[in-house]
Amino acid sequence: MKIAVVGATGMVGEVMLQVLAERRFPVTELLPVASERSVGKEILFQGKTYKVISLADAVAAKPAIALFSAGGATSLEWAPKFATAGTIVVDNSSAWRMDPGKKLVVPEINASEITADDKIIANPNCSTIQMVMALAPLHSRYGIKRVVVSTYQSITGTGVKAVRQLENEYEGVQGDMAYPYPIHRNALPHCDVFEENGYTKEEMKLVRETRKILNDDSIAVTSTAIRIPVVGGHSESVNLQFENDFEVEDIRRILNETPGVTVQDNPDTNTYPMPIYAQGKDDVFVGRIRRDHSQPNSLNMWIVADNLRKGAATNAVQVAEYLLANGLAK
Repeated sequence: MKIAVVGATGMVGEVMLQVLAERRFPVTELLPVASERSVGKEILFQGKTYKVISLADAVAAKPAIALFSAGGATSLEWAPKFATAGTIVVDNSSAWRMDPGKKLVVPEINASEITADDKIIANPNCSTIQMVMALAPLHSRYGIKRVVVSTYQSITGTGVKAVRQLENEYEGVQGDMAYPYPIHRNALPHCDVFEENGYTKEEMKLVRETRKILNDDSIAVTSTAIRIPVVGGHSESVNLQFENDFEVEDIRRILNETPGVTVQDNPDTNTYPMPIYAQGKDDVFVGRIRRDHSQPNSLNMWIVADNLRKGAATNAVQVAEYLLANGLAK
């Protein structure tokens, strides 16, 4: 199984390599790919040293699967070239997510939609992935009418430059700014660029991608995305209104039985999800599960996950595992 990791020297690319090794994905030949300035650099994977190659050389090598995390512009230009060469692309950027001809996949929810004709498969936004992991089984049981979500997002979602900004500010050092304001001891209600409707692109991803993954355009979704000085993962305060009534204990049971979801919910012992404990883990953690008494059939919960793992790298590798297990990649 010849695998290319495009963006191998980036933050998500490095985690992709780590996850491939941890999950013992049967890589027989690794092609680490990055921009021209990184070509020739060496990376370590499973005890072996590999040299970074160019995108053109990777296309020519015809890998079975290419895991992309190199930005939307790179994906738009190069993913079709890989696909034409027979490679299946799993793309972590926003380039293909809302393309009606491309599948937007969270394996636990809708991997069965993938067919042999799908040569470019989109990985959803990190905030969307963790939210729909909890929403999907509840939507199947009760029918979700409306979602109100506020996200509290790790700086790792912005990349290495943001991590350096926080470290510099913590140490009192002047340096490059990833954000328009300081992030240390601050909260920025500004993730990604603003759209004409006053919402940010990140907020609208939660709206559009949730509907596409759950295959239900009738779900009303509104969101506010906030960047906070945290590195462990993203947190979300989610309010749901269902078509049908529920028992809170049934909600906990359904989530407990959902693969990839861990319920951490006991106020008596101060047990609830936190990014400091989600970091490095692949599960989505759900807690603070409680009825919203201000509206009928409504529920509040708190969802936390490592945005670099299930929110990006792990989800992409799980898609690759599905392709392999079902004979779609050879």
